[in-house]
Amino acid sequence: MTARWHEASARKNFMPQGYCVKCKAKKEIVDAMEETMKNGRKAIKGKCPTCGAGMFKILGGKASAPPAAPAAPEVPASEPTAPKPS
Repeated sequence: MTARWHEASARKNFMPQGYCVKCKAKKEIVDAMEETMKNGRKAIKGKCPTCGAGMFKILGGKASAPPAAPAAPEVPASEPTAPKPS
């Protein structure tokens, strides 16, 4: 077995850790679910294994942005507009 295999297996078994405000200790997050917040950042939401309080941990970088929509066709500025009759 190679070192790469060990690293990959360690990532698969990774239990996210967070700070429980109620217990005032750093613990593993139980029933962890990865979510994307409104601002595009990723976060993990779950429960404390000891007291059952809700735990929330904001992860690094932003999630991948959705592909940009094509821009609306521009109207050439060289065309004069007709004056409106009054």
